[in-house]
Amino acid sequence: MFALRQALEWYDCYQAKVAECDQAIEAVLASCERADPEMPLPAARYRTQQANEPRFDVRTALFQRLGTDLTQLHGFGAYMALRLIGECGTDMSKWPTAKHFTSWLTLAPDNKISGGKRLSTTTRRSANRAAKLLRLAAVNVGKTQTALGAFYRRLAARLGKAKAVTATARKLAVLFYNTLRYGMAYQDPGASYYEEQYRQRVLNGLRRRAKALGYELLETAAVEGVS
Repeated sequence: MFALRQALEWYDCYQAKVAECDQAIEAVLASCERADPEMPLPAARYRTQQANEPRFDVRTALFQRLGTDLTQLHGFGAYMALRLIGECGTDMSKWPTAKHFTSWLTLAPDNKISGGKRLSTTTRRSANRAAKLLRLAAVNVGKTQTALGAFYRRLAARLGKAKAVTATARKLAVLFYNTLRYGMAYQDPGASYYEEQYRQRVLNGLRRRAKALGYELLETAAVEGVS
């Protein structure tokens, strides 16, 4: 009972300190300049909350300061968006383009070239905390029936999960950058749209190869109709 009482006292102490942190974060957000968005806050894409999420309305507070709702991006909850803002800030003009941003995150390929020959395209090792958050979001996106989810699953089947996570995290980083800097409104075309686009790319590639070899690629239905 003595040990249990001590553990409970430590738990209550830590919870009180966490509450103080939440109050400090809320105060900092309240002191930031308001964006006064013209459009109302859209409906929440995610209803669930993380167990360690701050005890105030993070989503509304960020929307009022940023003028855009980052939680509309798949894989981004309110707490995830808050932590990314804490790591990257809100001024995306520090990076001239999204490519500069993904390079800073070490999510872009690090091309090693010698004598005009590409030796390696692996990403650099880094302890960038924003990149870790985006990789976590990428894993969550891979479980969704979205275009990004379909992209993750197809890449994971072809190259492995590690590369799929990095590639999807890079796409999320570009969306994050464009949303903050240009106010881009994200619209998900859906998993079926991505699969159809992928099918068309494969077919176009097969047609080019067949033409280069002096052949013509025909659909099965067309061949059966001729016969």
